[in-house]
Formats: sequence, C-alpha cells, structure tokens
Amino acid sequence: ICGSDIRAIYREHLGKGPEAYQNKVAGHEPCGQIVLNGANTKRFSKGDRVIIYHISGCGVCNDCRRGYMISCSSPSRAAYGWQRDGGMAPYILADEKDCVLLPDELSYTDGAQIACGFGTVYEGLEKIGICGNDQVLVVGLGPVGLAALMLAKALGATKLVGVDTVEERCRIAKDLGLADAVLVSGPDTHKKAIELSDGAKGYERTVDCSGHTLGRQLCIRATRQWGKMVMIGEGGTVEFNPSPDIIHDQITIYGSWVTNIWRMEELVERIVRWKIHPEDLVTHRFTLDDCDKAYALMDQGKCGKVAVVFDEEIK
Repeated sequence: ICGSDIRAIYREHLGKGPEAYQNKVAGHEPCGQIVLNGANTKRFSKGDRVIIYHISGCGVCNDCRRGYMISCSSPSRAAYGWQRDGGMAPYILADEKDCVLLPDELSYTDGAQIACGFGTVYEGLEKIGICGNDQVLVVGLGPVGLAALMLAKALGATKLVGVDTVEERCRIAKDLGLADAVLVSGPDTHKKAIELSDGAKGYERTVDCSGHTLGRQLCIRATRQWGKMVMIGEGGTVEFNPSPDIIHDQITIYGSWVTNIWRMEELVERIVRWKIHPEDLVTHRFTLDDCDKAYALMDQGKCGKVAVVFDEEIK
C-alpha cells in the first residue's frame, strides 16, 4: 500500500475533479507471475515473474518515448489502481510494455515496492547524485523515507541522518541500521541535525519525503553550501526566504515524481547486486480479504510498509 492511496482515500486530493479512483480495483504497486499471455506478446510469457510499472502511457508522446509514462500527455494515460484496475485482486490485466522482469533473487514483495516507492526514491537520488563523499539527511521516515535511507546507503553515502515526528518510524530506521543517527522531530531538530553534520556545516544532499512545510524547511536550511535537495513527498506547502536560504548558499532544489521504466529496470539490477531487500521495510502483511484492515493500519502512520499478499506469503 502506498502513501498516495492513503492520501487519496483519507485526506487531500491533489488533482482536478475526482481522484479517478471510482469503480476500479485499487493497488498501484503490483507484482506477480504471468499465468496467461496474449498471442502478440513479444518478450514475456507464462511463468515469468514481473513487476508492473504502474502507469500505462500512450507510448508515442515525447515523455513516453523517454520512458516517463508517469508524465504521458495523452488522454489515454491510465495508472493501474487509479484509472484502470490495479493489483488488489487475484489477477490483473497488464500491458506487456509496462512489465519489468523480476529476478529470482527478489521476492514479490521486493518487486512490489520497486514498482512505486523504491523507484520513486531512486529517481530522486539519481537527480541529486549520491557518492561516497556525501552526507545525506532524509526527512520523513515513512516507507518512502526508509527506502531513501536504504538506497542512499547502498549508493555509498558517508553519513546518513533521518528525521521523523513519529517515534515508531524512527525506531524502524534504527532497528534496521539504515542511518548513523535518527532524530525524533522537535523544537530544536534543525540545531541537532546541523550539529550531526561534519563541522556543523550541513549536508551535501537532503531528501524531503515528508510532504510537510516544516520538513521541507528543515531540508532547505540543513543543506550545505553548494548542496542539492530533492522534494519527493507530495502535498502541503513550503515557505522560505530565497536569498539566505537558497541563493547565497548556491543550493539547487529538484522536484521528482516516480521514475521512468528503464531506470526501474536498472534499479532491479542494482538491488540484486547490492544484495538488499525492499521487503525488509515491511512490518505488516495482510491477505486480500483483510485489505480494509491493511489500509486502516497504514493510515495510522506508525508502521513501516504494509503489504497485501497471497495467503501462502503470510509469515
């Protein structure tokens, strides 16, 4: 279950008109095994394990030709779980062009997270660039923020600090060893975060996954001179003073939305090589019959990733 599902069901709507969630099967992080393929399929066939890139684009607009179906400009653009049936069902009908091969080394729960959360984070981290010289601050430690810590660590970040308002999520980050330090947000969070950076000069890279005004402000003001920040968390607003906060320190801010399909394939290969498992972020599993309980738990915001799986995958 993705945070955007929770937002759409329980909170604000970011687009125009209805959320386009009506009369469709939910679930835009699908992963499974092909049980039947059409006569004209060219690459995938029965028995293949696949991740489904969750936006089906027209395939011919400029963005689709670059692999960014998320930004498809055609009226025919349809996201699985939103404008067409998604993965919260025993079966899903998917276009072959939207499928990415899932290697045997990865579980279906690994793959489902790559479909949205991990793919989204990877795109953002690639935009700001992460290397062994970088200290990274991640604000907002829901499943996406936890994924940001996991991937930034795999990319070689020299120091990782996480911040969240929820103690339970901070505990998950600590228990999994994803960060060098984890802060529960409070009145002096900015001061503490800066003090944790080398020479108290701030972080070369900051990542906002909170979608909250204060979280974004913390990222901006904790970014080191000449540093880069990426906004991944949706919703909310942000206010800052351009001159002292951005211009004078030569800071670059990126916005990042989902990823493209070739980068998703690249991420699958790298995750196998890095020997990491997105599944480690899952704290609760439910069957299809208990979907309502899964969504309600995720809405509380005090857990890691919540997965809806087949009966045999319940541990």
